[in-house]
Amino acid sequence: MNELSRRRFLQLSVATGGALMFGDLIDRVLDLSGRAYAAGGEPIKIGILDPLSSPYKTSSIHDVHGANVAVDLFNKRGGVLGRPVAILEADDASNPEQALKVATKFIKEDHVDVLMGTFNADCALVVSELAKRENKLFVVTGSHLPELSGASCNSHTFVFMPHANMLAHAVVPHLVKAYGTRWYMITTSTLDGKAAAQAMLEAAEAHKVELVGEALMPFGSTDFLSALSAAKAKEPTAIILNLYGWDLVHALKGYGKLELAKEKIGVGGMISGEQIGRPLGYANNAGIWGLIWDPKINTESSKRFIQGVIDKYNHTPTSRCYLGYAAMTQILDAIQRAGSTETAALIKALEGHEFDGLKEGRSSFRASDHQHVQDVLVGEAFGKELGLGHYKILATVPGLANLGAADRHHCQLA
Repeated sequence: MNELSRRRFLQLSVATGGALMFGDLIDRVLDLSGRAYAAGGEPIKIGILDPLSSPYKTSSIHDVHGANVAVDLFNKRGGVLGRPVAILEADDASNPEQALKVATKFIKEDHVDVLMGTFNADCALVVSELAKRENKLFVVTGSHLPELSGASCNSHTFVFMPHANMLAHAVVPHLVKAYGTRWYMITTSTLDGKAAAQAMLEAAEAHKVELVGEALMPFGSTDFLSALSAAKAKEPTAIILNLYGWDLVHALKGYGKLELAKEKIGVGGMISGEQIGRPLGYANNAGIWGLIWDPKINTESSKRFIQGVIDKYNHTPTSRCYLGYAAMTQILDAIQRAGSTETAALIKALEGHEFDGLKEGRSSFRASDHQHVQDVLVGEAFGKELGLGHYKILATVPGLANLGAADRHHCQLA
């Protein structure tokens, strides 16, 4: 298993490419002559970058929905530091060059106070480096790349999303218990896919999982029938989908079309969302998944958030709504506590800060690497019959009890 894990990691690394040099790309896009400023009495501006025109588009819209609900709540209370809060949105299109262009515009032309967002790992990495160079706080809400709070961490970036190791270590024991240890993986050939695959393999080592094969799929694939048929031929006990967004939806449609559940082949993966039941007609056997949040979390703060989304958008919030809402809440609360929008003051206000993360356990931003340490949920997807949300919650793994959440001391904040 160890040898196979290392080999697949190297193959995935080649598949995702190494040509993108983040520092060089920033130099091409960024004109360093301009600087942001904050004029007295102006709104506090938060610039959100999300992939509004990519396979993650539906999830990114929900990210903005959650952020808007949080801003509305603060503005109804008189704003922050006596100033209104305004959201600026931009589409990074899951493309790092586009992400840099819109982030640069946010800083140099729109004079935002804070950056947040991004789903794709390569977009998050380049915006993180830009934020450091331009002295802006950046809160990552969507990417699960462990390096963002590891080897590629920096002083100006905080990661709200649970990273791949946290999610994988939570879900793998439940996948093994339900489906056994003979796995086939279908992975998107991106940095995100590589991170998910490597985390799942690492977490699976202790359970003696045998990886019998893997298919690499281009980001944005719509036809997974060939990959799923190849998986079936290997006679796995489970197909692990290292996918998200519409890639995951299309793969699950193929899983349902081939009736692989009838073949006693389970399905699941590191991460999913509330849309999971729809491709399978809200049927049973829809898989076991790592979850960021779930609307059945029965805390007062979670219930207030749910009601806020229902009131504004007339839908039950998804986990991506949660990320937008909770991250925006922490940004604005940090500004209030710091008494300033100055980046250094905000970093100090967030480092080591413990807060209500709308989950059963407390959340905190670890001072050593700026990772949000939090509960991770594991759910079995069923569908509408469960009422609020589409999962039967199998476990809540507290942040500090999660082996994948351990500080690996790869981060050197600077």
